[in-house]
Parts: sequence; structure tokens; C-alpha cells
Amino acid sequence: MSEIKQNAINTFEIEAAAIYNLASLLTEDYEKAVLAIRNCRGKVIVIGMGKSGLIGSKIAATLSSTGTPSFFLHPAEAYHGDLGMISKNDIILAISNSGQTDEILKLIPFLEENGNIIISMTGNSQSTLATHSNFHLNVAVKEEACPLRLTPTASTTAALVMGDALAISLMKERNFKAEDFARYHPGGNLGKHLLTKVKDVMKKDNLPIVPPYMTISEIIFIISKSRLGLAVVIENNKITGVVTDGDVRRAMEKDQKGFLHLKAEEIMSKAPKMITPDARIKEAEEIMRSNKIHSLIVNNPACELVGILELYDVSVF
Repeated sequence: MSEIKQNAINTFEIEAAAIYNLASLLTEDYEKAVLAIRNCRGKVIVIGMGKSGLIGSKIAATLSSTGTPSFFLHPAEAYHGDLGMISKNDIILAISNSGQTDEILKLIPFLEENGNIIISMTGNSQSTLATHSNFHLNVAVKEEACPLRLTPTASTTAALVMGDALAISLMKERNFKAEDFARYHPGGNLGKHLLTKVKDVMKKDNLPIVPPYMTISEIIFIISKSRLGLAVVIENNKITGVVTDGDVRRAMEKDQKGFLHLKAEEIMSKAPKMITPDARIKEAEEIMRSNKIHSLIVNNPACELVGILELYDVSVF
């Protein structure tokens, strides 16, 4: 193995070990911190300098996107006027591997006087920041992956993972669902997939409709023309069944000579899978995939046909 590849493997192993060791460092402070954030009436304000600050920005973004209002505040900027962004109801999540970062320690008197709950994330439980916090999250690592043991590598990974753990615990506490996540991501594919409704993408014009007495020879023409692979059987404006390509093939295999004279009501599936127009396309996709079908009949409460939804229509999101 080349030295370059070995360096990569060593990095993976050191950082993986740092993450694995976090479980042994958890104390009651972790649970108390999660409950404090869950009950917080303000925001979670994440602060950190240098690499810890970059990790803090990501943690704040993750919290915000998963139901916990949060933002990152640079401690140096806070000390020069941005402390006005902190309200009494806010919780401070301070990240410092050493626990001795001067720019953060300078803020403690204000935060204590302001009555803010302070959650610290450090690698030293005896540090000044840790001992002046309401709750301390230990993210100590045995070594950095850096060959000089200087560049924050394993330590920043541990802090990032602890932040992810906080976000996941809070999601569970709040029963945060995929639909909630989509509300905060309406511009992405995930948001569109979870929020778009069946009526927004279904086909509703020139639908392949046939009466129950229509023969297969006529039905085949209508199915081919619609290019939807099926025809909906309608009687008295009500959906009574569906004839698919598969139904036609099975009828032909059963009676090759007389199948062209069979009627729709003789070969149709009498209990087609249907969905309402206000249902989410995520639900529609789950129905189609679980039943291994490519189309869904869209019906209103009166069991009248209002559209047809194809698997392709939902898979593009």
C-alpha cells in the first residue's frame, strides 16, 4: 500500500475512534442540555472561534433545519457590539476544544448576568468554560489525526458529531417529521417531493375512459392512444374498474381466438388502487412502489375520476 493511502486510512481510524469514544464521555449533562433546548423559549446561539466556529456554523444550520431555531454568532463580533442579538430567553452553545478560548471567556460575565443557560462543548471538563457552564458536553479526543498533533481534525469531527447528536435527540423529542423538514426546505427536491400534491402533477385532460360494455379491440386502441398503459372503466360517472395492458395480455393468453370480443367488465380489475387529489405525491409513490404498479387512479369523494398519476410524474422530484 502506498504511503498516501496509508495516511488516509490512519486519518479514518483516528477520527472514527474519536467518535466511538464519545459514548463513554456522555453524562447526565447531555440529557439536561437536550431538555433545556427543547423547553427554550428563545433561540440556540452557537459561538466558537476558528475551526470550532466553522463547526458551530454547521451545527447551528443543522439545528435550524430540524426544528430548533438557531444561529451562529462570532464571539469576537459579539464582544464588539453584537451581544445585543442575545435575548434573556436564548441558550448559548459555546464550542472550544481547550475550553480556554479568550474571546469566548470574555462573554461569560455578560451571559451570566443576562441569565442565559450556557452549554459548553469542550475537550477539557476542568477548563474555565466547562466550569462556568450550566451543562458540559465532553468531546475530548486522545489524539488529532494531524501528524504534528496540532491541526484540529479528530477534535472538530467529535464536536460536529456531538452537534448532530443534539439535533437528532431534539428531533425525536419534538416528533419532528419529514413533512416538517420539507417546510424548511421548500426550494429543494426533498421539499418538492414531500409538499407537492397529487393534483399538482396528475394528468387530467383526455383521460382514457371506456364504458363497461366496450370490447377489447376498442379498448386496445384507447390505451395505445393515451400512452398511459390503462383505461378507466366508468359507469354512471363512477369508477367501476380499470383495464391495464396486463389485463389485456392475460385475456389474450386465456382465449386467443375470442378475446377481442370480450368486454371491459369481463377483464377489468374491479378494485384499482386510487388516491385523492389532495394527497402528497410521496404517499402516491409509496402506494405505487409497494403494489408494483405504474399508475394510480385519482378520484374525488364521489368516486368520480379526476385524473391519473404515473410513477414517472412523482419520480422526477
